[in-house]
Parts: sequence; C-alpha cells; structure tokens
Amino acid sequence: MKKVAILGSTGSIGTQTLDVISRQDDLKVVALSAGKNITRLEQQIRQFKPEIAAVWEEEDAKRLRLAVADLQVKIVSGMEGLIMISEWESSDILVTAIVGMIGIRPTIAAIQAGKDIALANKETLVTAGHIIIPMIQEYGVSLLPVDSEHSAIFQCLDKDKRNDISRIWLTASGGPFLGRTRKELESVTLSDALKHPNWSMGKKITVDSATLVNKGLEIMEAKWLFHVSLEQIQVLVHPQSVIHSAVEFADGAVIAQMGTPDMRLPIQYALLYPERRTIPGEKLDFYKLAQMTFSEADETTFRGLYLAKEALKRGGNVPTIFNAANEKAVSLFLKEKISFLQITEYIEECMNEIKEIKNPNVEEILFTQQMTEDFIESRYCS
Repeated sequence: MKKVAILGSTGSIGTQTLDVISRQDDLKVVALSAGKNITRLEQQIRQFKPEIAAVWEEEDAKRLRLAVADLQVKIVSGMEGLIMISEWESSDILVTAIVGMIGIRPTIAAIQAGKDIALANKETLVTAGHIIIPMIQEYGVSLLPVDSEHSAIFQCLDKDKRNDISRIWLTASGGPFLGRTRKELESVTLSDALKHPNWSMGKKITVDSATLVNKGLEIMEAKWLFHVSLEQIQVLVHPQSVIHSAVEFADGAVIAQMGTPDMRLPIQYALLYPERRTIPGEKLDFYKLAQMTFSEADETTFRGLYLAKEALKRGGNVPTIFNAANEKAVSLFLKEKISFLQITEYIEECMNEIKEIKNPNVEEILFTQQMTEDFIESRYCS
C-alpha cells in the first residue's frame, strides 16, 4: 500500500489525483491540504478519510474542525500546516499540486523527511532548482514529474542515459490565441484567455498557457529535471496536443510520448512508477487522427516565452523575478484590473528594475518574490 499526501487537493491537479487514487486499491490518501475551498475539502475528507488536513487560514481551520468533528482527522493551518502535511510520517509520496512559490518550503521539508515527490508545482524548480536538485540527490528520494510535457520527456527517457540527449522537443498547443497578432491581443478579454482549446486546467495556468509564459516556465523546469542546457530545449507548437513532448538522441532517433490530453495519465504514472495501469476514458485512435501540425513559437507576439529564456540565461534570482511578476500580474488580470498584454509588460519591467542576486538561498528567493510583488503593486496603484 502506497500512502499519498497531497498539497492542493481541491484544485484541478489535486482533484484528478484523487480520482486516480479512488480507482486503485493499493493507493491510500493520508494527508490533504487546500487553500480556501473548505466545502470541497470537507467532502474529500469524508470520502478519503485522511489522517490530517491543512488549510491556509486558521479561521477556516476552526470551521473545518467543527464540520468534521465526527471524524478522526487532525486539522492544521498556515505554512506550519503545509509542512506538517509534507513531512507526515505515514506518507510515502507527496503530490505538490499547490500553485505558486508557496510550494518551495513544503517541498524542501518533504525531501528532508525522505518522501518521494510527484511534482506538479513548477515554480519550485523554476525558482529553487539549484537548491532542490542537489537535495534530491543528497536524500536519495525520487522526483517524478506530473506536468504532462515533463512526464512525456521522462517516459521517453526512462532508463536511457541522460548524456545521450541531443535535444528536447517541448510541445505547446499554442493556447487560445494561436495565430493572433500582437495588435489583435490588445483587445482580448479574460473570458477569451480562459478558453483553452485542449486542456481543462485551473485559471492561473490557463492564462499562463495563453501568454506562453507557462511554456517558458516549463523550459526552466526541464533544464533542472533533465540536466540539459537552454540550447537543447526547443519549443514546438502542436495544436492537436497528441504528442506531449519528444526527445531527440545523439544518433538522430526521436522518441515521442503520445496520447489524448488527459492529466490522469501523468498523475497515475508518477504515483505508480514504473507500472502502467488502465485509465478509463477516450484513447488515442490513429484512424480518426486527421493530421498533426507543427510550427515554431512566435516569441515576438508571445513575449513571455522570450522573457523566460532571458531569465534562464541570466540565472540567479531572475527566474524568481520572472515567476513572481507573472503570478502578481496574472492575479490582477484575473480580477480584470489590467489587460492581457500588460502581464508580460509587468514581467519585463520587473526583470529590468529589480536587483539581481547570483546564487540566492530560500530566504533570498522569498525576499525577491516580495520585492517583485511590491514593485508591481506600487506601479499599479500609482
């Protein structure tokens, strides 16, 4: 029996993780955490009977304690609560489905506690990859990617030698604005940005996919996960989302992972690795597949991708500036306080103005995040 803890159980990845677990007799939930969706978390607690659950605000924790007073479950709150979930003694693997840089400290705590990590929180590696990867090696735990593209690369590599990699083809659907000009993007709305053509995801990551910032974050994550350089990672726009990514080896052979766009596949693969099991739902039918098309990403129109590459080149705390600026700008866009194109404008301004730190520790990473958020807040409010 493999025992699972989940950070972010009420979000898109978290709920799909629980769907996967509900279909397996040898997976058991022992710990859950959520932000503010107390109603859904209570439902999850009643269904999966975890030993502990965490929410962010103590007031919400008090409400939840009353709601589940008839059950044997410990309710905790805040960062301390997230770390308790991450270190929970009976768990074997932590699914980091929480969104944002809030996932860094709990992930570090889980590694130090000897837990394997099913990583769906890309910000952890984007901002602290230079800290996380050496820790993974030091503590001898497994780091299993849940992102569909990184899971695809992981599946293509499997037991192949990493030094045989010539190039990674990181696929992108292109999002809802594929083919639009920058002029056309001036008038797009929040509703437009949330209409992803292929994937069902949370609002933040859906907007990130529309700006192609998400693909930039995935480039940074791939650099750390697969020990490759920026020059070895090529973004490939593939609107059909059939090929989830591919690896080209030194001899020119290319191995691709293909399938229908279903996040349960990479989630289940991470939880059960290296075993594969049946997942209900539509499967890829080559007879019905009319065509697959590919093109180069337009980094002039979708400047977020260009800026992500620049952040990776500069290194240090610049990826943190990039990520934190995007988080703050997207939150403003989701409240319809700024325009779509202002997201990348804010990112670029922060990258140009905020002080660089060459080899930041965790405290400096979080300080950089705060500085970036404060900078955007001052610009927005002025």
